[in-house]
Amino acid sequence: MPTPITWDGTDSTGQPLCWDTPGLTWDGFLPETKTKTKSMPLLRVSLGFADTTDTGLDDFSEGVLLKLYSNAAYPSPPVTAAALTAARNSYSAAVAAANLGGPAQTADKNNKRDILTGLLRQLGLYVQETHGNDLAVLLSSGFFAVSTNRSSTALPAPSIKKIRPGNTSGQTLVSLNPVKNARAYELRWAILPPDGQPGPWQHASTPFTDSRSLLADGLTAGSEYKFQARALGGATGASDWSDAVTRRAT
Repeated sequence: MPTPITWDGTDSTGQPLCWDTPGLTWDGFLPETKTKTKSMPLLRVSLGFADTTDTGLDDFSEGVLLKLYSNAAYPSPPVTAAALTAARNSYSAAVAAANLGGPAQTADKNNKRDILTGLLRQLGLYVQETHGNDLAVLLSSGFFAVSTNRSSTALPAPSIKKIRPGNTSGQTLVSLNPVKNARAYELRWAILPPDGQPGPWQHASTPFTDSRSLLADGLTAGSEYKFQARALGGATGASDWSDAVTRRAT
């Protein structure tokens, strides 16, 4: 409520001023005191993927492909899924060629990396404009958030502590040894066929905030799978993936 102003003074003849003094008009209030509130810092999308390793960039672009284009929170990405897939496939092939080739193949890989990174930057800026300062929404895009801790460092990779059956057939629960300062955790898995070559990695649809219970769903009972997890947060946005652990789905 505004505070009424009181007056204690005298007129030009030295007589006391009163509220009912003829000819005296007063109508005012003290300014209201505004309560200062601490504003929530605006979450920023990390563009640290541009500085990651060749394998790290390939993994990151895979995560964006899996999460962003099926996400109702991001209805109109400025880069199509087909364009990003083509750039990633071209880059992956160039990385393999560079590992076996010479300077020309390395230069081609670097060019393909620049193209892929440029597309991911466009998507990162789009996520920045769209996430509504909601960490869960931001992370659901496949991108990471910049840490608000100026003294943050890169997070270490978590380790898988236990893998156990879920509540229903085709579900598996993964427990991790927690990582200090991690915002959340990401889980992925790949089926392990008889020839020993893992199938394509599949990612959980959303990150997990509880390191004790990461759910892998839609598994084929009786098949063996490799599981990996990583911590989200820190200076680079995400840790490396953990060592893979193999278990049979029930």
